[in-house]
Amino acid sequence: MPEGHTVHRLARTFANVFGGHTVHVTSPQGRFEQGAALLNGAQLVHAQAYGKHLFLGFTPTPNKTNVTHTDEPPPESLRWLRVHLGLYGSWTFAAHPNTPIAHAIGAPRRRIGEREHNLTPDQPEPHDTWTIPEPRGQVRVRIATAHAVADLTGPTACEVLTYEQTRHHINQLGPDPIRDDADPQRFLTAVNRSRSAIGGLLMNQKTIAGVGNIYRAEALFRARLSPYTPGNTIPTHTLTALWNDLVTLMRQGAHTGAIVTTHSADRNTTPPAPNNPRSRTRQNTDHTPDAIPTDQAFYVYQRHGQPCRRCGTPIALADMQARKLYWCPTCQSTSGEVLEHPA
Repeated sequence: MPEGHTVHRLARTFANVFGGHTVHVTSPQGRFEQGAALLNGAQLVHAQAYGKHLFLGFTPTPNKTNVTHTDEPPPESLRWLRVHLGLYGSWTFAAHPNTPIAHAIGAPRRRIGEREHNLTPDQPEPHDTWTIPEPRGQVRVRIATAHAVADLTGPTACEVLTYEQTRHHINQLGPDPIRDDADPQRFLTAVNRSRSAIGGLLMNQKTIAGVGNIYRAEALFRARLSPYTPGNTIPTHTLTALWNDLVTLMRQGAHTGAIVTTHSADRNTTPPAPNNPRSRTRQNTDHTPDAIPTDQAFYVYQRHGQPCRRCGTPIALADMQARKLYWCPTCQSTSGEVLEHPA
């Protein structure tokens, strides 16, 4: 499942590529025909992310308003497309060669979420022509202009909402560390009032929005905090430091397209164990020159059985709330000492 930083990059991509344009919206699969009809012929004038939810604001009235990627409340007049990718959803983009897409990882391939597709022909077309490719797979929604197309497949949620309905969904979520309007006190209060383990609370989108399994595992290691620590026993200064670290890591991820949590001094110290494959996590910076290799980007995530980069203890693996949990039994006590930020 894409974590929050990916959805914020998605919002930025829609703003940059489709913002201010009248769009042709269809449902090639046929399961979203009514919703597509409500948006077809409208302009995309707003794009924002909140946690793992993408909200695209459309107006059927043509105007010259530029799309904004801000945290201001959206106009009440807009129709909103809410998309939650879930475990299997993905957006794939194709565009005219002169249209840059931030998620390109080696044109003509584009990847959004956890999947990668080659939507354009093997031989690039001349820069003065471009043919919109046929939909591939079960495309729930296609958003297209003369210069670009975005296809949505396999989402957990895809619906057209009013402004009031959009606000209802947002109000059910905890603060999003990437957003400028996030209130960290809401996170501190929710954790301090709960006896549940912090490892579970970080995955609860009502407590904090956008954190997934990677950020959960890595932030707790950097905080020297056991994932089994009850929330109401964690000192406020430790929770504040944990929040601030997530703000740094997740905003960095939104900027670069990759999750990197290791300090430079901790990389290249322990090669992958022979019986443990390298991390299967794919990042938007894979194959980018000078990018941190995935197997050096994490302290504990998907490193079970390998020695801790700090103390050498084998990284542990368990299940918590039906998700894999990774941690170092030695480094992660309940003391809460935040490690250095990545270089």
